[in-house]
Order: sequence, then structure tokens, then C-alpha cells
Amino acid sequence: MSAIGVVSSCSCLRPGVWLLKPARQKMNSLSLHMAARCAAKDYYEVLVLGGGAGGITMSARMKRKVGAGNVAVVEPSDTHYYQPLWTLVGGGAKQLAASARPTGSVMPKGVEWIKSRVTALDPDKNCVCLENDTKVSYKYLIIALGINLHYEKIKGLPEGFHHPKIGSNYSVHTVEKTWKALQDFKEGNAIFTFPNTPVKCAGAPQKIMYLSEAYWRKTGKRSKANIMFNTSLGVIFGVKKYADALLEIIKERNIAVNYKCNLVEVRADKQEAVFENLDKPGETEVHQYEMLHVTPPMGPPDVLINSPVSDGIGWVDVDKETLQHKKYPNVFGIGDCTNLPTSKTAAAVAAQSGVLDQTISLVMKNQLPTKKYDGYTSCPLVTGYNKVILAEFDYDAQPLETFPIDQGKERVTMYHMKADMMPFLYWNALLKGYWGGPAPVRKLMHLGLK
Repeated sequence: MSAIGVVSSCSCLRPGVWLLKPARQKMNSLSLHMAARCAAKDYYEVLVLGGGAGGITMSARMKRKVGAGNVAVVEPSDTHYYQPLWTLVGGGAKQLAASARPTGSVMPKGVEWIKSRVTALDPDKNCVCLENDTKVSYKYLIIALGINLHYEKIKGLPEGFHHPKIGSNYSVHTVEKTWKALQDFKEGNAIFTFPNTPVKCAGAPQKIMYLSEAYWRKTGKRSKANIMFNTSLGVIFGVKKYADALLEIIKERNIAVNYKCNLVEVRADKQEAVFENLDKPGETEVHQYEMLHVTPPMGPPDVLINSPVSDGIGWVDVDKETLQHKKYPNVFGIGDCTNLPTSKTAAAVAAQSGVLDQTISLVMKNQLPTKKYDGYTSCPLVTGYNKVILAEFDYDAQPLETFPIDQGKERVTMYHMKADMMPFLYWNALLKGYWGGPAPVRKLMHLGLK
């Protein structure tokens, strides 16, 4: 069967009885919201939606549980990207090609790659609809559809990227434009933005700012650059320990920060950026720029908006400790597409994957999940071409650090971990389902101090 081969004659049957609730002390396999098996390859024991970090790592883990032939991944893209590297690509420290591999090369061997796009989810019938009106049924569903970028919500974009002086590290199509704008900078305002929406890797909008500042210092242009961080937030970072460290760096490097300031329009032909004052809705201010780095508004994938599996906004509605869906116990979510109240990062996906693996194992045995996700996430805050503050924290925005050192300080070792070790770990451990975050390392580190 080809990668796209899904028979379209499948009809997903509605179960007669819905008995199972996530909070029940015992799970009855006969009531597991099962759909009848359809024709060959119309049904998979585990169906994964999305071939990003969360989808690939979970498909690798599920392959070891139920066998490769019983797992399928729905993913339309030919190329898989390690997106955390794009900060360094935009800063000229890495090549874009280093972040890319063919999707087929990262798909676990034997797992079916359905090269298509999800158009609808019907959890009451245990099936999903794909392009060309095809349907696939499942016993267990893992939703890992990521997050959508919405450049179009900023007036003048994305067409403004055809002009010079503007870039964005959040898209494969615009990240190299950042490096070009950085190199071509002559004199004037360099503006870096943070939108009024959830974003993936919330530290990235300012990482490129610190790299730009360092580059201009190195090339003798720093005195000609008025660097501005215009953020819709009211704080520089959500965890006080790291926010305090960043504010010291900002002060030392003479960077201006404008809070509650949201980019609403780009006039790329005039090199003007229009910002709304969120404290005074409707009030705007125009800034001329010599360089503009745009972090786009983001939101849930379109297919999840108004979906039965989503909350009122469109994020997959999962239990924040087990990652099991709050209504459908054979449905699970991981990563950026969920409503987990933590920062959306690849590091969070790694930690979530270990918990979700155990959650699904117990559900498959008709037992209640016991392992709990604590909200662990990480943001290596790149503050220069050889410096990183390694921020690690939990649901409560409290530091949850791996190493027995003060991670609130800039360190060369942490830069090399970000630039060199983490990409290796991503391709060779996380995507193969062997890396569930640094909790075991943290435990060993701290035990060694006792």
C-alpha cells in the first residue's frame, strides 16, 4: 500500500454505549468507545495526527507497544524541521539545511505514513476525515497537530516579506531573510516583536535580538543601532528568576523594551511598523525601522477550531497531568496543539512524551493513568553567539533546573548544549522515542550532591 493509500469506502460506526469516564477507578475494555474494524488500512490501533516532534516520537513509542503495522501517522509535509535551530539560522550561526530532513527518513520504520491532511475529527465514531473524503478509524488517537502561524493577521503581511529589511525566524520561508536583514543593517531602529497570542518558544523573539546586538557589536555597527523589543506582554519573561537576569542584560546592552505594544501593521515599502497600545485599545504608534523581526500571531490548527476534541478556543482539551482527553479517554494530545498551561517548546514535548507513553500503556491495560506531567518546559535563552541562560520551569512558573549550578547565569557550556548537543539528541533520541526529558538526569544530578 502506498503512503497515501487509504481506502475511502470506510464508514465509521457509532458505538451503542458510552460508559467510560476518565475519573473511573476501573476501565472496561468493552466500553472503550470502539469502532468496528473497517477494510485493511482503513483502521489502525493507534492513529497519530501530525508528523512534528510530538507525532514522530509518539509513533516510535507506540510502534514498540502495538507493532509498526498497527500505527499510522497522518502528515502532509515532505520535510521535517528541527525548528529550535532557526534562532541560530536567523543569526547566521547555523545553515537552514542543518534543520531539515525528509519526513520519510524520520518516520519510524514500518509505521504507515499517510501523506494527507486531516479535515475533520469525529471522536464519537472513532474516526478522522482526510483530504479526498477518505476516512480512517482508530482504537487510540494521538493528536499532535502543532500550532498555526498567522502572519496574515498583521496588515501588510505576509506580502511585506518580499521587501528587504524584514524577516522572521518562525517560518522556513522567512528565517534566512532575518540573517540578510541583520547583515544589511546600516543605521536606525532595529525592532523585534512579540504578539498578543500564545506562541511556540516564547523566548525566541528576544533570542534573535540578543544575537543581532552581538553581531552589530562585532561588526562595529552597534552605536548606530537603536534596538527595541516591542512586546504585547507586561513582563520580559514569565519566570521571575530568568526575567531578572534578562533585565540585567537588557540594561547592560542599552536595549529599549516597550511593554503592552502589539504589532498590527507593516508598511514594508516605507519601512514602517504600526503598533497598538494594548493598555489603550485603538491608540497606535508608527515606528520607522531599518530592521524588523516579526513574531507572528499564532493559534490552533484550523481543523481543531470548533472540533469536539477542542476547548472553546480550539486547543485540544486534555488533562494537564495525564494528557488524556477530558471527554474521550481513547484520545490523547501532545505539544503545541494542546491547552496545557505551559510554554510550547520541543523540551515540553520531550517531557510530555514520557508521561503520555505511560498514560497510554495503562489505558491499554484498562487501568487509570498514574504518572503526572508537572508542566516541565525549557527555553535556552540565547544571549550571544556563545552564551545561553538555560531556563527550565514548571506549571507554576517555578524553576525546575537539571544541573546543580545557577542556570540564571549566561554560560558557554549551555550555548554548546543548545547549538550542538540538543540537535543530536533530537534526531537520535527524541524522534526515536527514547528521550522523555531530563527528569532522570536531574534526579541523578541532585542525588549526587547528597
